[in-house]
Amino acid sequence: MTPQQIEEYQVFAREKLGFEFKNINLLITALTHRSYVNEHKASVKEHNERLEFLGDAVLELVTSDFLYRNYNEPEGIMTAWRSALVRTESIGESGEALGYEPLVRLSKGEKHGSSRAHAVILADCFEAVIGAIYLDQGYDTAREFIDKWILSKLGRILKEGSWRDPKSYLQELAQHHDGATPSYKVLGEEGPDHDKTFTVGVYVGKQLKGQGTGHSKQEAEGNAASEGVKGYLKLEEREKSAKGAKAAK
Repeated sequence: MTPQQIEEYQVFAREKLGFEFKNINLLITALTHRSYVNEHKASVKEHNERLEFLGDAVLELVTSDFLYRNYNEPEGIMTAWRSALVRTESIGESGEALGYEPLVRLSKGEKHGSSRAHAVILADCFEAVIGAIYLDQGYDTAREFIDKWILSKLGRILKEGSWRDPKSYLQELAQHHDGATPSYKVLGEEGPDHDKTFTVGVYVGKQLKGQGTGHSKQEAEGNAASEGVKGYLKLEEREKSAKGAKAAK
């Protein structure tokens, strides 16, 4: 890499992470996919999977420690909260917000891969970046990074109930409010067989409660259920507000 290319990674660290790497090669490696190494074997020797392994462990420790110290909940609930915080969608979303995508080194083939594969790569890089920060700056800086980009989402997750299985949660809400069980229907399919996208609607009675897409019917059903849950939670908020207004009178 040229000095100018290397400096791009240091600029990212200064502007987005708030510090300069002592060993900038750690950050470069964290954003290097295996496919890039396979395509540049003569000049690049290491990809990000070892850093991803380390970062995953640091992420789990920091998240577990935070939940243990701040919430007095049973193990099962805290495990579900942790899973919601560190799932691929959550950390991929944070990676996209961080904006390191232009710095990720991929093979020509991977650059044109499916959106699903792309999202997984961004999430894997996020964990590798945690590993790089831990090695270069230490545990406290890695913890601060995780607190800013991951743990800050907990309030939203608890409010939306997204830590719960969406289909089970929707069924509970539907039976409580409407005395009915949700049903799912495939509304459409798009794309080639190797990268197909399904659109599913979830109905309570004859009413469409939510619609979701996914690369499998199961994923689409889960996303549709999540939309249905949001609708019921909004209904509960309106009912609560109406009761409060009535009581105030």
